[in-house]
Amino acid sequence: MSRHPVPVAVACLRLARLALHLARGLWIVETRYARLVPAQQDRELERWSRRLLAILRVQIARHNVPSVLPEPCLLVANHVSWLDVFAVYAGLPSLFVAKAEVRRWPVLGRLVARVGTLFIERGSRRHARLTSERMVAALGRGRLVAVCPEGTTTDGRTLRHFHSALLQPAIDAEAMVLPVALRYVDATGAQTDAAAYVGETSFVASLWRIARAPSLAVELRFAAPIDARAMRRRELAARAHTVIARELGLRLEHTAPGTAADPRAAPPSALLPTRTPYPAPADPA
Repeated sequence: MSRHPVPVAVACLRLARLALHLARGLWIVETRYARLVPAQQDRELERWSRRLLAILRVQIARHNVPSVLPEPCLLVANHVSWLDVFAVYAGLPSLFVAKAEVRRWPVLGRLVARVGTLFIERGSRRHARLTSERMVAALGRGRLVAVCPEGTTTDGRTLRHFHSALLQPAIDAEAMVLPVALRYVDATGAQTDAAAYVGETSFVASLWRIARAPSLAVELRFAAPIDARAMRRRELAARAHTVIARELGLRLEHTAPGTAADPRAAPPSALLPTRTPYPAPADPA
């Protein structure tokens, strides 16, 4: 298949269909989503996310998917694009953690808020602590919770240090951590920047580049779950980082070892990056 961008008319048609799909999503969350039981909500979220990816011609390839998820379970993934969350939703509906600004995004903000996204308020350590407690409660109810602990997006060719604050709930809930490595590839299987949401790229520019991509696939490579019990959060973050780096075939960089000074119940910092819709808060100094 050609690597040349698809014609502008084709890209515009994709975006028009996406707009209709977003409108349908708003109708669902405003009229009946809250009345569904969790299992029904998960099926609705999975179908809707699969359709979103199909409209944008993004294929999904999953490797080593566990036949049964451990419970409770915290999904930990690297972060490349705003598409990451829908790639996860399309196979493993979950509760994502996001910065509070996402709630104010037109359309998408309302959608992700209505499906149960857990938000962290910038500048509020109290709110960060409350979000952590909500994560523990959700894990205790058997809900899958998902985080991207790099704290920002990358082009997928590097892996930043994992901030450990959002892994603390896995320890508190005595949960398993499921590492997932995400990578975007073209028709030849080569890594591509088409979906990358980094630097000064705006959301509109990112969406347009994805709409014009002739072929795009997201690979999700699952690793063996990590038992979070009796681990310090920095040790857990370093372990998950190592595993995902290995799945991506990357050199280990920026890995911070666990230290004796890592407090078990320390709350996340409110200092959040601004370039990513699904960030992890930085570890407190």
